[in-house]
Amino acid sequence: MADWSRFEVEAIVADYFHMLLQELAGQSYNKTAHRKALLPKLAGRSDQSVEMKHRNISAILVEFGSPWINGYKPLPNYQRLLFEVVGQRLREDATFEKTAVYAVEAPASLPLITEYVGLLSEPPKPSKVSAPSADKYHHREFGIKRDYLALEARNRSLGAAGEEFVMGYERHRLHELGAKHLVDRVEQVSATKGDGLGYDVLSFEPDGRERFIEVKTTAFGIEAPFYVTKRELAVSKAEAKQFRLYRLFDFRKKARMFSLAGAINERCKLDPVSYLATF
Repeated sequence: MADWSRFEVEAIVADYFHMLLQELAGQSYNKTAHRKALLPKLAGRSDQSVEMKHRNISAILVEFGSPWINGYKPLPNYQRLLFEVVGQRLREDATFEKTAVYAVEAPASLPLITEYVGLLSEPPKPSKVSAPSADKYHHREFGIKRDYLALEARNRSLGAAGEEFVMGYERHRLHELGAKHLVDRVEQVSATKGDGLGYDVLSFEPDGRERFIEVKTTAFGIEAPFYVTKRELAVSKAEAKQFRLYRLFDFRKKARMFSLAGAINERCKLDPVSYLATF
């Protein structure tokens, strides 16, 4: 079938942002009802085609560091026109910007969890399809105002809540494994020793070996990229047998978590996003 026209692309992007705005504002909406209202505006597109386009929009939003609808798992290899329309929307939609900034900067509280059943998830699998590169689509052309992932990463309330959550989980884990004598030794070293050690929580294996845990927390979905410091990367390499990265996601709704063991660069694709310039 032919590529989507500008009219079709603008219609589905507008509808997607309407749903996303409601989600960020904590309002309920019905995806099926949205799709039924959208289909008459499209040139005989199928439900599957609309679903894939929604997922393409999610992939573009992830690339721009923006919130996306978790129910639409990011799908790369998208239409250039779609990239342009989403970029324009991000640049011009003041209501979305205000709502998204509030959503990522709002204070976070510790979820009340007494049991950790269903908490753990498998890490995302590497995509078999390569996303279009930033160079190909020239991000600089769009002048996007905000990197919402970066704003969220600087939310100290969210980070602290995530670390406290992991403290509780680690104590629970050790207790369940029969290492009750180690429970009280779990330590939030980012608070007690400083934030530059390259990890946030000191925990243990049941045999007493130390476990160095770096905590990354997001209210976004499991596919959300995260920022890694030079120090964190170095520690993950030097202490690969003891290092763990705990990725908390969907934290504000229903916290879930996956764990990565060993050197971060062996488990994740790392893109340099900033440099320290000296003379």
